[in-house]
Amino acid sequence: MQDNLLRVANLLADAARPETLKFFRQPDISTQNKDAGGYDPVTVADKAAEKVMRAILARERPDDGIIGEEFGITSGTSGLTWVLDPIDGTRGYVSGTPTWGILVSVADETGPLLGLIDQPYISERFVGGFGHAFMTGPLGEKQLSTRESRAIGKARLLTTFPEVGTLAEGKAFRAVASQVELTRYGMDCYGYALLAAGQVDLVIEAGLQPYDIHAPIAVITAAGGVVSNWQGGAAHHGGRVLAAANPEIHALALSILQDSIDG
Repeated sequence: MQDNLLRVANLLADAARPETLKFFRQPDISTQNKDAGGYDPVTVADKAAEKVMRAILARERPDDGIIGEEFGITSGTSGLTWVLDPIDGTRGYVSGTPTWGILVSVADETGPLLGLIDQPYISERFVGGFGHAFMTGPLGEKQLSTRESRAIGKARLLTTFPEVGTLAEGKAFRAVASQVELTRYGMDCYGYALLAAGQVDLVIEAGLQPYDIHAPIAVITAAGGVVSNWQGGAAHHGGRVLAAANPEIHALALSILQDSIDG
């Protein structure tokens, strides 16, 4: 079964790639705003990519459920659910940055089993599940392994939005950021891929949906990292997420976040 799930996950990403690239960096791409109180864009590429992935699942895995950002929930009977984000980081996508990606994962009732983060423009794919994690890209294929433990003063921290979430969540994030060596913003799902690849130590975010985090959880944990919510529990339901390269840096960052939120 594991081989079949990996085969299908790659089929989905392979099909979604050209749909996203067809519109990437096109100056006249049409967008709709899904957030009346802010800016949460969706494009024709988001919808086209999810449609082709759903069509493949209907053919290859008709008994599985689906949760997709653009077309919602499709019930299944197999006990497995595919969680799809056709373009994670649509703000980056419409801005022309290569930090967005296609997220594909499959989960059972316990959470993600297998995940895939695909960046079509630079042809990188990060895969993790069932105890194995690897990437393919312009430099070939290599195994993924997170960074070894280090002092928090030598750690690298990524997130997407400088404000992170609410005022309290932003304050908690900055409490961690004030102690690390380097903080970078605007990473979207690519930040999680970099953590799995051993480039950074922490990704901290808030306000996530399940389809934002399922695939990163699978990739990072298979590469040796830890992903939890800010209480130290399961993160696959979304919300506040802390991803770390190893248990030691996870424990340090979690303690800082909790002290700040509680304070």
